[in-house]
Amino acid sequence: MITIKEVARHAGVSMSTVSYVLSGKRSISEETKRRVEQSIAALGYHPNAGARALASNRSQVLGLVVPLHSDQNLPVIMQFVSSIVASARDYDYDVLVLTKEAGPGEAHRVTARSMADAIIVMDVESADPRIPELRSIDAPVVLLGMPDDHEGLSCVDLDFETAGRQMAGHLAERGHRSIALIGSPPAVYERGTSYAARLLHGFQSETTKRSMPASVHSCAPGYDSVSACLDAVLHPDRGITGLVVHNEAVLGTLLLELRRRSLDVPADLSVITLCPDDVAATLPVPLTSIAVPAQELGAIAVEMVMTRLTQEQAPEVRLLQPRLTDRGSTSAR
Repeated sequence: MITIKEVARHAGVSMSTVSYVLSGKRSISEETKRRVEQSIAALGYHPNAGARALASNRSQVLGLVVPLHSDQNLPVIMQFVSSIVASARDYDYDVLVLTKEAGPGEAHRVTARSMADAIIVMDVESADPRIPELRSIDAPVVLLGMPDDHEGLSCVDLDFETAGRQMAGHLAERGHRSIALIGSPPAVYERGTSYAARLLHGFQSETTKRSMPASVHSCAPGYDSVSACLDAVLHPDRGITGLVVHNEAVLGTLLLELRRRSLDVPADLSVITLCPDDVAATLPVPLTSIAVPAQELGAIAVEMVMTRLTQEQAPEVRLLQPRLTDRGSTSAR
């Protein structure tokens, strides 16, 4: 069997250069790439994942810890998972998805048994009980989310606090004087999920800075819950003219219920949301939104963890800045 070492010798390059040509992990000059490809063709080399794993003492597997809860919006979660799986394949890695709510110890079990070379963690809580364990694991770890105490950990996420500020500010700049946040289901806040808490903090900070009356309403999915939530939000004493919605699962029901109540968006009520672009654009009323960049975040998480597999890298936090798309669902007051 032809080996990567023989390909490197034939092409007159290092084994790592051949590896980079095969994986695409680093930029290689066109001349060198062409020489390596010609040697691969001439020698009839076929990469063997099992042989590479044995030679490198690696499993060629990334562990993805993503506990599934009944209150989560599974289609959005799967956008993250599919991005991570696709990005991992670019590095010739498979993904072991761990969905059980196993708590502290799960990530260590996977790496200690050589089931995965590195770990990506989702569903991060503000005071996440897994943090001490994640700091002690002798393998690269990247959090797709940001706990309050992230010292010594690498994290990537959307800047949800800035997103909360921007959505409240967007309505304020259009003359709205009393707004409401329709937030995540109660269980999401009870768990202390980081993204929900950070968006809420940004929303409240912005409305406080502007001395702007604002109320917050957690909303479970389902017609009855959405109807009851709107009863509270639209109480005449509140004078609400604008809604910030951070709850993808209720958007369709919310818009249908507003129509049933003969409330036009945006003539009677402005609505801005945070959700994936494909969701916001295909609702009964296309909504102005800040995107959840699932594909980009997943790809960055994989890139960060793979970098840590190949070289020493100091812990870092990457927060993507919010991107707002105006689809005409907010109007001036």
